[in-house]
Amino acid sequence: DAGLYAAFKQHHYAGPGNHFWKCLFLSGLVPRPMNAENDRELLNFGIGFTNIVERTTRANQELSRQEIEEGAKKLVEKIKEYNPKIAVFNGKGIYEVFSGEKEFIFGKQPQKIADTDTYAWVMPNSSARCAQLPRAVDKVPFYVALKKFRDHLRGDLPELEESEVTFPDVKLQNFNNQ
Repeated sequence: DAGLYAAFKQHHYAGPGNHFWKCLFLSGLVPRPMNAENDRELLNFGIGFTNIVERTTRANQELSRQEIEEGAKKLVEKIKEYNPKIAVFNGKGIYEVFSGEKEFIFGKQPQKIADTDTYAWVMPNSSARCAQLPRAVDKVPFYVALKKFRDHLRGDLPELEESEVTFPDVKLQNFNNQ
C-alpha cells in the first residue's frame, strides 16, 4: 500500500524515517546514494516499483480482503507482463497478504510465483518503525543477500548457497505494516 507521506510526495519510500534508499545504496544494489526524488531513475538499474493496492492507507488493516485479493491478482498480471527476475515484498505483512501463507522465511522463497518465472523475496519492512531492526544498518544484510541473488541470476556470481539468500532464523513480529 502507498503510505500517506509517500502519496503526498508522489514518490516511493519518501518518509524521512524510511531506510529503503540507504539500504539500497549500502548494499551495492545502486551505485550512488539516491532518495525518493530519484525513484524513476531506478529503472536504469533494473528496479521498478508497484503497489498491491493503489489507495493510500495508514496501515494494511484498513484494506479490505477484497481489495487485497484483487490487488494480488493485478500484481501477478504485472509480473507476467514485465517478467522481472525477482519480486521483492517490502515487509512480511504484505507478502502474507499476497501469498495467503502465514509461515515463511525472509529472503528468497522456495518456489517461483505461480505461473511466472519470477522469484519472490521477502524483505523486512524498510520503515524505521520496524522495532526489531530499528536502524538502516540492521536491514542491510537482507539487501546484500538480494544483490548476491540478483547477481547470481544474471550469471555474474556462479556459486551461490541457499544459506546466503535465506534467513530462517530471523523472526520478526508483525507491526502496523511490516
